Amino acid sequence: MNILFIMYDQLRFDYLGCAGHPHLETPNFDRVAAKGVRFTNAYAQSPICGASRMCFYTGRYVSSHGAAWNGFPLRVGEQTMGDHLRRLGMGCWLIGKTHMKADAEGMERLGLTPDSVIGARQAECGFDVWQRDDGLWGEGPDGFYDEKRSPYNEYLKSKGYPGHNPWSDFANAGVDEAGDIASGWMFMNADKPANIAEEDSETPWLTGEAMRFIDQAEGPWCAHLSYIKPHWPYIVPAPYHDMYGPNHVCPASRHDAERADPHPVYGAYMNGKVARAFQRDDVRDKVIPAYMGLIKQADDQLGRLLDHLEATGRMDDTMIVLTSDHGDYLGDHWLGEKDLFHEPSVKIPMIVYDPRAEADATRGTTCDALVESLDLAATFIEAAGGAVPRHIVEGRSLMPWLRGETPGWRRFVISEYDYSATPHCAALGLAPKDARLFMVFDGRWKLMHAEGEFRPMLFDLQTVPEEFHDLAKAGDHPELDRLYGYLAEWGRRQAQRVTRSDEQIIAGRGASMRKGILPFLVDGSEVAPDLTAPVRGPARARPDRPKDAPDA
Repeated sequence: MNILFIMYDQLRFDYLGCAGHPHLETPNFDRVAAKGVRFTNAYAQSPICGASRMCFYTGRYVSSHGAAWNGFPLRVGEQTMGDHLRRLGMGCWLIGKTHMKADAEGMERLGLTPDSVIGARQAECGFDVWQRDDGLWGEGPDGFYDEKRSPYNEYLKSKGYPGHNPWSDFANAGVDEAGDIASGWMFMNADKPANIAEEDSETPWLTGEAMRFIDQAEGPWCAHLSYIKPHWPYIVPAPYHDMYGPNHVCPASRHDAERADPHPVYGAYMNGKVARAFQRDDVRDKVIPAYMGLIKQADDQLGRLLDHLEATGRMDDTMIVLTSDHGDYLGDHWLGEKDLFHEPSVKIPMIVYDPRAEADATRGTTCDALVESLDLAATFIEAAGGAVPRHIVEGRSLMPWLRGETPGWRRFVISEYDYSATPHCAALGLAPKDARLFMVFDGRWKLMHAEGEFRPMLFDLQTVPEEFHDLAKAGDHPELDRLYGYLAEWGRRQAQRVTRSDEQIIAGRGASMRKGILPFLVDGSEVAPDLTAPVRGPARARPDRPKDAPDA
């Protein structure tokens, strides 16, 4: 059994054909859904790339692993799915993006060098690396955003694209009417075709790398194929650049009531640069068709990969997972990007295909259970034949749902967001410790709690699924106490005792007595006779010693 764990960056849950998008057809996503289970209530544990991905890779919440925002290192020693799977005899490989920042200080403290096997895995989020491509090879006055060598840039150079950064000049730029670079960083260029042959663009290149890995791999293996797209820059090569137009742009899901006396944090985000851009219809009419084109290209490349798996017989022994690290507001709720907890941002697609006969009963079905992104680490461990170490991995295996069982399940999901590194924190005058948000969602009621002595936000998704009306604006609400009780229950979880499992603790009870440590006994009758046998029996004679012998 192998695992192909495919992640698309910033892919909305509802921008798939099988999820009901009115214009975007995704026959290959739908093809996997027809073979497996589509989970309709899956949520990211943080609506930001780096923190979300660390939850996927560790199976732990943000406040457990600590890598709370992009560029916050994952501390050395934090166990990842690679550690768990290798113990079960399964390799764990990266093909694409992780957004992981290595804990260089911690590695130096422990004497771990990046060129050692263990050091390299610590620096790469527990993966062995086939290709790491975090996908943003921007360059400014202070140099490159990503200091690592770009494998994609080297590929483009090998194909004859000139310059030292063809990612910027070709893959993420078009050509304007004057023959100048039309950078994908500018939304107004989103309708132009990227100045690159489609087969050389990022998504086909990474798909080819995945096929090259699979062809040489000796199992069992887990391969994390992690695409940068449809994440911005929003620009896509022909023929995908004009497959969709403004007539395919769904009206923004937003309401004037959201702008009336908004929660201070929400208000700060609505007034931010990204939000103001996406509040413009001309921006949405340019960007969203390009976003859809990027998804269509991703779907076509998924078809290429699925065809390869079928042709090589690997479809029969490979679990396939399709998901995303978070969504994209695209102007909904007067916002752009991600960051907050409305459905377009925090809800994610999740489709799981298990080729084994045990999953035959659920093929082509949907599951409405409340699922968290960190459940995948637990799922992979069970799929590989292991027992989930519940004192480390906080997610729950989805395998029972794939087998058609109805397990006892969670009552609510949690998401966390640390925005201390953002300009919104500064605009609100907050200390970093107060720039934290928490979401509790029980399938109907959604609570957003904000540190910093702000009021909460509350939505009833059964009555108004669009999340337009913040019911906490009016003051106290009868549902708040219950949801805050869930948050308190989650906050009391045992998250840091990762070196001893419950089973080890139970098995170790009384072990010290069997090794001769017998405290607090009155006369010894309280314990089994064999425990006190070594300290009973005739007393030994003391050695004779002259009375004038000096003290020892």
